[in-house]
Amino acid sequence: METFTPVTDPVAGSVFISALVAVIPLLTFFVLLAVVKTRAHVAGLISLVVAIAVAIFAFHMPAQMAVMSGVMGGVFGAFPVFWIVVMAVWLYQVTVLSGRFEDLRRVFDVIGKGDVRIQSILIAFCFGGLLEALAGFGAPVAITATMLLALGIPPLRAAVVVLISNTAPVAFGAVAIPITTAGALTGLQADHIGAIVGRQSPLLAFFVPLLLVFLLDGKKGLKDCWPAALVIGASFGIAQFWCSNYFSYELTDVVAALVGIGAAVLLLRFWSPKNRAEARARICTHTSSLESQKVGSGVSGSSGASGTGASHSSDENRLTPVRTWLALFPYFLVIVIFGVAKLWTLGVNIPKALSATDVLVQWPLLHGSIVDAAGNAVSSTVYKFQWLSNPGTLLLITGIIVALVYSKYNGGGRYALNVGDAFAEIGRTLYRMRWAGLTIVSVLALAYVMNLSGQTVSIGTWLAGAGAFFAFLSPILGWLGTAVTGSDTSSNALFAKLQQTAGMNAGIDPNLLVAGNTSGGVVGKLISPQNLAIAATAVQLDGKEAVILRKVVGWSIAMLLVLCILVFLQSTPILGWMIPSP
Repeated sequence: METFTPVTDPVAGSVFISALVAVIPLLTFFVLLAVVKTRAHVAGLISLVVAIAVAIFAFHMPAQMAVMSGVMGGVFGAFPVFWIVVMAVWLYQVTVLSGRFEDLRRVFDVIGKGDVRIQSILIAFCFGGLLEALAGFGAPVAITATMLLALGIPPLRAAVVVLISNTAPVAFGAVAIPITTAGALTGLQADHIGAIVGRQSPLLAFFVPLLLVFLLDGKKGLKDCWPAALVIGASFGIAQFWCSNYFSYELTDVVAALVGIGAAVLLLRFWSPKNRAEARARICTHTSSLESQKVGSGVSGSSGASGTGASHSSDENRLTPVRTWLALFPYFLVIVIFGVAKLWTLGVNIPKALSATDVLVQWPLLHGSIVDAAGNAVSSTVYKFQWLSNPGTLLLITGIIVALVYSKYNGGGRYALNVGDAFAEIGRTLYRMRWAGLTIVSVLALAYVMNLSGQTVSIGTWLAGAGAFFAFLSPILGWLGTAVTGSDTSSNALFAKLQQTAGMNAGIDPNLLVAGNTSGGVVGKLISPQNLAIAATAVQLDGKEAVILRKVVGWSIAMLLVLCILVFLQSTPILGWMIPSP
């Protein structure tokens, strides 16, 4: 049987020259996206072909192994990665089809007590975090931007607010698929990577709501609303830390968003923002119907909050406690199902039982053929088919329960969900996301070819020459990757193995560097052309992406610098105590 052992210096016996050759597929991908302006899936497929060619002709990998590496990566990209994303988006679509999404918007109106600044934080930051947790891939920006427009926020300001809001939750987006992907590609424990990210991204979460208030209403807004912004940001960040370290990293954003909303509810029972009318006059371009009407009885006795439509005074549109519960039900159910699947050990060990259903596939032409220097088969050639235990299937189970509940209990709302239509939405979601899916598949295939052929290891070995300072540079790679691809998952697919190799060669904890790549990516999404285009389209500023970019690029770089300093200090004894033990 023919075997292949990746080496770091196959080209002219030089690590530097080999690394330059190895970077060609990545440069191809970035140039096609950022300069040639090709579509992401086209850039991914072309770069995959380039990576296979480099693997064969420069790194001397047998052609059948190079091609099969791409096939294995593509299969992993389809399942579980794309499967998780589709199921997350589908669950959100079920809430839209049922009419519960509109009720959730009314909940935010009630909680915010008619203050447009607090309503904006709840929608863009908290609800945007929920959408990022369950959908990601631009959905939070598009949806929350239109909701802010409905509040009367000017288009440019709305675009800036939702883009900056869509930073802190990104690392744990789509049920933390960026972290799951990084763990699968590196062989590191995904929950440990998630725990470290949970000690980095909360720093952003703490400050983002304060920044949003400042962007919305300047110093006057900060003076009036800083308690609410501080409480929401701090509670969101603390929940991120707790959930990622002690509960389930996949559920981090769901828990954090709900805790942030809950903290706002508690605070606003005892404190009210000042100068609400004056702030509305300063901020809003008009008094929309969302704010000119009252929600009848409100939630938990909170009357006098703004509604979401001119007909809300009718009994049919009145936000009752039952409808409030139904609006929040899917998100609480996600927590329960994931909590049981990940943590339940009383009587029956559910996590162990679920993992027992995993099917291990020794990938043909790769397992036993790609070996390390000691002649041992590399573990990354074994594909784990998690048909029941993966988050996508758990989301499917959640969605089925939600659809059944919504079809039976309408809660006095206008819409009745048809279960058949809910299931048909899976097919529609797959069709709508077909190009995003092809992008995910091609990028993961590219990553597998580069990893198994030794290209990524060669680049990482060369970068490790920066020594301890590489910890400072680590988030920059994630920032660049997400800025170009628009996806923290894609950035991790491209750079996670590289970060791991550089860390091992530079004497830096590879888990920290992979986490740094993930955290750096969250602020790169702020300036990605994909997200800028989505925001511009959502607020009807098509063609004004450059204007929006100028408004947000400074904040992106500033947050990146903070993360670079944080990761560097975490690699030293100064803040090394922040890193948890594996």
